[in-house]
Amino acid sequence: MGKYQFQVEVEPQFLPDRSHPEGEQFGFAYTITVHNTGEVAAQLISRHWIITDARGHVEEVKGLGVVGQQPLLQPGEAFQYTSGCRLRTPSGTMHGTYFCVADDGERFEAEIPMFVLDAHGVGAGTARVLH
Repeated sequence: MGKYQFQVEVEPQFLPDRSHPEGEQFGFAYTITVHNTGEVAAQLISRHWIITDARGHVEEVKGLGVVGQQPLLQPGEAFQYTSGCRLRTPSGTMHGTYFCVADDGERFEAEIPMFVLDAHGVGAGTARVLH
């Protein structure tokens, strides 16, 4: 276990009621659980997402916090939230990083593992994390 470490788990889900395939709009939700697996309390300050659709179109999203919050996690604590995105194709991938600051002032990044957004394939609505 590292001194400064967040572990990130992702559960993606296709949202048919928020999708319009004829208009190339595919809605997805993803539930993220961030665990502080380190030895020091740390705060999630910002996020950086890289979203790629099936045509190779890449969109980067950067911003403060997650769902309007910048959670401070003690060692062993977890924070869970749900957010979403839209793609112009029925599948794609997402990955990124969280920028974090520990109580002692140390700055570090937590990796968000790549995961698949898939409206049609086996596993639609279930997690497929790419390693």
